[in-house]
Amino acid sequence: MSTHPAPAKLNLCLYLGRRRRDGYHDLASIFEPLSLCDLLHVGPAERDEVICEGVAGENLATRALRLLRSEGWQSEPVRIEIEKNIPVAAGLGGGSADAAAVLRLAGGEVDDLAGIAGLLGADVPSQIDPMVCLVEGIGQKLTSLPEPAEHWVVLVAFGEGLSTADVFTEADRMGAGRSADELEEISGRLWAVASGGVSPLAYPSLLLNDLEAAAMSLHSGIGPAMDRLALAGAGFVGMTGSGPTVFGICPTREAAEAVAAEVGPEAMVCRGGVGL
Repeated sequence: MSTHPAPAKLNLCLYLGRRRRDGYHDLASIFEPLSLCDLLHVGPAERDEVICEGVAGENLATRALRLLRSEGWQSEPVRIEIEKNIPVAAGLGGGSADAAAVLRLAGGEVDDLAGIAGLLGADVPSQIDPMVCLVEGIGQKLTSLPEPAEHWVVLVAFGEGLSTADVFTEADRMGAGRSADELEEISGRLWAVASGGVSPLAYPSLLLNDLEAAAMSLHSGIGPAMDRLALAGAGFVGMTGSGPTVFGICPTREAAEAVAAEVGPEAMVCRGGVGL
């Protein structure tokens, strides 16, 4: 049996475009992988099987394996056991990370893994080769960025997650969308600062999340958790993706561990900006 990591994904920022006719939203964001990972344990089996602890029914990893077979992957049947360390429905891309890790099993054997990833969801293509990247369009346009200067992340997740669809619907109701011209201008600014390989702490004024207000209206714990991180001394505090997980950024591991100790046992410390 072999083990394959599936890193969590942090949205350092998320700028939202207006709802398109097809129901999707364009966006501008910086994604970075975290040292927090799910682990996929893969071994031989009589038939393909995906088991994900704590997640009932079909998941993205199951769909990814099925798509690989439909695209001609000829590997012997596999049993994939997913050890979940990334909180579920938390805005950390755990399901997308698992699906991308399944697709990586067929690296060099199946063409256009990125295209297959796009069929699974907007976040999956960026997870095929987890790295810091500027994300545009509906998530399919990726521009790699250099590894940033050292920084550490304190995560505060919740036992109850949020539906991404519900958060986007609420954001639409609140009129959160930006124009295409504004998104393009923001993308240029994000590229200008992040392409220098600096820590996100060097550009806190750009680390906005347009879904934050919508998520807060649906989950009462987000605001207090952000306040706790700020009071504990985090250098920047934000919400990742569609929430509800909030995060604080610190310059060193020692600073992050001090913040986490102040916040409480639910806080998790991980390194930011590190890929596979």
